[in-house]
Amino acid sequence: MTTSSEATAGRLPRQIPYIIGNEACERFSFYGMRNILVQFLASSILLAYLPEAERQGVAKDVFHSFVIGVYFFPLLGGWLSDRYFGKYNTVLWFSLIYCAGHACLALFESHRTGFYTGLFLIALGSGGIKPLVVSFVGDQFDQSNKNKAKIVFDAFYWTINFGSFFASLLMPLFLRSYGPAVAFGIPGILMFIATFIFWLGRKQYVNVPPSGEDPDSFLRVVRTALAARREGEGRWGYFVAMTGVVIAVALLVLWALSLLERAPGWWPDSFGFVISACLALGVLIAFGGWGASMQLERARGRHPDAAVDSVRAVLRILIVFALVTPFWSLFDQKASTWVLQGKEMVMPEGVWWWPGWLIKDAGQLQALNPAMVMLLIPFNNLVLYPALRKLGFEPTPLRRMGWGIAFSGLAWVVAGTLQLWMDGGDPVSLAWQILPYALLTFGEILVSATALEFAYSQATQAMKGVIMAFWYLTSTFGSLWVLLTNAGVRNDTVTAHIASTGLSENAFLMFFFAGFAFVAALVFALYARSYPMQDNYRAV
Repeated sequence: MTTSSEATAGRLPRQIPYIIGNEACERFSFYGMRNILVQFLASSILLAYLPEAERQGVAKDVFHSFVIGVYFFPLLGGWLSDRYFGKYNTVLWFSLIYCAGHACLALFESHRTGFYTGLFLIALGSGGIKPLVVSFVGDQFDQSNKNKAKIVFDAFYWTINFGSFFASLLMPLFLRSYGPAVAFGIPGILMFIATFIFWLGRKQYVNVPPSGEDPDSFLRVVRTALAARREGEGRWGYFVAMTGVVIAVALLVLWALSLLERAPGWWPDSFGFVISACLALGVLIAFGGWGASMQLERARGRHPDAAVDSVRAVLRILIVFALVTPFWSLFDQKASTWVLQGKEMVMPEGVWWWPGWLIKDAGQLQALNPAMVMLLIPFNNLVLYPALRKLGFEPTPLRRMGWGIAFSGLAWVVAGTLQLWMDGGDPVSLAWQILPYALLTFGEILVSATALEFAYSQATQAMKGVIMAFWYLTSTFGSLWVLLTNAGVRNDTVTAHIASTGLSENAFLMFFFAGFAFVAALVFALYARSYPMQDNYRAV
């Protein structure tokens, strides 16, 4: 392990600014392209082959498929880092792929294959580094200064939103005034700067070496537990896991048959590769984890107790993560559903407090999210949480996350109410969207900022990269719920049911997602009551 940059006892590691600076520029680059993607696609030549009425829906599908990729590839980045290359090297190399993706977007704005290749490279690069940068921050701390870690994690999240704020505010204007080549090119330049800043700090970082071929890795312990036999005992865990394998393979086979137009009639035509593959992955994780938990004790003796206990902890964490996925299905739609809703609203005029000189496009309202995050994080830490503690209520990480999911549901109740107002034929001011943005942002802070700290502290050293990858995978399944819902409303039976409620499709879906979040928050709260918290910061 590198020792030249070990943190001085109780002090903030001096290498942290390089990571924070890298993150600020990288987040500008990511949100700069992400937050203009739907509105660009909906009006671009790339979707000109579709009827105009279908373009918005397909633009949303492309966006959420991209998000799925961004949050799927952390599995690859975490594995490569933990097994072979370490966090620093993996982040640096994936960052170069990331830069190439931005270049494709700027160069191929009217070429479908080139543009989608750029989206794939950005998803690969961004996803590859996602589980590593946060845990790389954690690696710079030890037991002597771990009390500073929460400050840095909050500062880290604040920096993410600092970059996101300016990207969300400026990129819609650049797209509107200078076109997609410039609007997608500027984020590419920022990504190159981010990579350079990260490289500058290379001699000061604490570099925890990769575990290599770990005989006691998560997958090896799980495999041992599932394969082990005990005299007089059944293998129910093994059969549960194999059931998941069979279902996952069946899903992929049905998708392949649909390409040949030989799938059974009940298989939805809208279930393409992304939906089918994500469903298969979800089934493997759910059934595999369930089966492993049933037989995990059989791995003792063949693996150290610490390794078995670590796997048990990961399986518990995965349940927490699964219950957070509905939050992401709501949160990520602010860059798709809410932007499209905002474009149907009326831009405020003659209102003294509205910055009409700056806000020219509904997409710019997304800047409210990072702006509020930068204000609410210090407010929560300095005012709200101390006040709650004085009242006798400890805002533990799991409590904060549960309430965050509930607040996201409330945000979508407000958004659905605005949609009802619009459906009634009355002009609705874009300023009304401030309220759901505020509620969703408060929920985001309670869920996402907290989860950065939670995920790192709950995983043992050998599994930090992998558990962070699983955390980011929650966003993949959040967007999967969106794709499944969008696919469902293309079914005539579902469409007829929505029509029978008297609500428009948009309003119905907004209230549906709100209900989804409330149910998830309730289940999350019930599970959190019995969750055993861990402390896995490294020793001095």
